[in-house]
Amino acid sequence: MQPFTTLTGIAAPMPAANVDTDKIIPARFLKTIARTGLGKSLFANMRYREDGSENPDFVLNQDPYRKAEVLIAYENFGCGSSREHAPWALLDFGIRCVIAPDFADIFHNNCFKNGILPVRLPREVCETLIEDAKLGANARITVDLERQVVVRPNGEEIPFRIDEFRRHLLLNGLDDIGQTLQHAPAIDGYEARQKAAQPWLYA
Repeated sequence: MQPFTTLTGIAAPMPAANVDTDKIIPARFLKTIARTGLGKSLFANMRYREDGSENPDFVLNQDPYRKAEVLIAYENFGCGSSREHAPWALLDFGIRCVIAPDFADIFHNNCFKNGILPVRLPREVCETLIEDAKLGANARITVDLERQVVVRPNGEEIPFRIDEFRRHLLLNGLDDIGQTLQHAPAIDGYEARQKAAQPWLYA
């Protein structure tokens, strides 16, 4: 998993509440278990018309937001079903951070497992950041996980808090497998002792 330390990039404004996981990645795209290739289907029902052409009114179809790395929305982002494909699709598109007043619990947890930083900030702060984001490429924002601040284009720093253990995992790029591999020497040692004491288990 790619570590998340400091990100400076374009933020896409999505002033909507209750953006559910079926909007993020519609159910018809859940046939795959691969984590890559889903970016093209992110927000498919809003990004594309029935004939498959792009909807020019949707923010991610507009320059410079095609290259957005931050998404700013309102309350209850990621509600609905528990599909892990939702953070997979965001990450494959290039979104590394979502800022909202709050998140659905399972989506929130899945973000950390996939290298996406979900930042909770009050509604009024999100509204301010959305106005910043509407300035496009002239209004890049910085999300600094080490210092736990969001830096507006004007230099104002907005603090946020992340659980310390989850912060450690993101800073070091550790998913569930990565956490386990940190204990590889102890696991190898246990298996060696068990093999010597109970060789029939390895026959």
